[in-house]
Amino acid sequence: MTEKDFIPASYSKELESGSVTYQSPSNIALVKYWGKHGQQLPQNASVSFTLNHCRTTTTLFFEPKADEAFEVSVLLDGVSKPDFEPKILQFFERVETYLPLLRKYRFRIETTNSFPHSSGIASSASGMSALSMCLMDMEQQLLEHPMSDDRRKQKASFISRLGSGSASRSIEGPIVLWGTHPDVSGSSDLFGIPYHLPVHPIFAAYKDTILLVDKGEKQVSSSVGHNLMHDHAYAQRRFNEANANISRLAEVFEAGDLTAFIEIVESEALQLHAMMMTSIPYFILMKPNTLEIINRIWAFRKETSIPVCFTLDAGANVHVLYPDAHAAAVDQFIKADLASYCKNGEFIQDQTGFGASAVI
Repeated sequence: MTEKDFIPASYSKELESGSVTYQSPSNIALVKYWGKHGQQLPQNASVSFTLNHCRTTTTLFFEPKADEAFEVSVLLDGVSKPDFEPKILQFFERVETYLPLLRKYRFRIETTNSFPHSSGIASSASGMSALSMCLMDMEQQLLEHPMSDDRRKQKASFISRLGSGSASRSIEGPIVLWGTHPDVSGSSDLFGIPYHLPVHPIFAAYKDTILLVDKGEKQVSSSVGHNLMHDHAYAQRRFNEANANISRLAEVFEAGDLTAFIEIVESEALQLHAMMMTSIPYFILMKPNTLEIINRIWAFRKETSIPVCFTLDAGANVHVLYPDAHAAAVDQFIKADLASYCKNGEFIQDQTGFGASAVI
């Protein structure tokens, strides 16, 4: 499949003024995507848990207009955000070939997040995927022969990727793979796919408690971080390792081997941060409390034999991952021991979910 397959035939219908609403979750990568080429294409495949509670709800209002210029306004929690508009316009420019409807309507985007603003949780994945689902809903209404649900979600993932690479993994769930990988048929750099290889029941309803160590803006934007991989001394070795870890993870998912799962997931998190620490310029994204939490998770796991582990995004916050069967013990450990290392004691309890959906 190529990009040309996502260019629609001419629209056979027209829409009056209206609105569509979708909600879409964030996701947490188990095998990390870090480094890209071309137009938002990954240097290695990645695999993620789709979350459930950390989500963005977006209503897209539209009305026909005569001129051909893009026109969009953005409101977050009911407050006008003109500083968001350049990013949306850049997104429109990237995807207009695949969504020619964008120049024919005036848009107002009203969006809200279920997680606190500036909580340190990236909203680009949930925000861009929710917006993409809204736009795909519009396109469905314009086509003489609407797409199948699977095809529509595939294109939504493709469109999302052009706004935020990780957004491509938020359309589906509970486990999504993005990037071409020889072990996974149908995998593509162009869009994410539901992970269809065997998965042991122990990974169902997997828990993710997000410890909010640092609620400020990212020290380094994702775009800057990805660009640092272009001339990185260890980049190719890292890309190879990520793809090898997806092969290992396939065996782990099938067998339900939590010891190996923990080893892969924690190693992937630390490799991500190692790449930032060894880039030019170099950055340390973890905070002292990040390291304290990691050490306490390791000690708790050793003392109790409970298979709890951590992963990290490109920041200081810690995602604590654990099976549902151990939720009571781990939740108590988080409240009694780890919460004190979070800013204002704040954390968010989440679990795996099933991707984007319409809000009626």
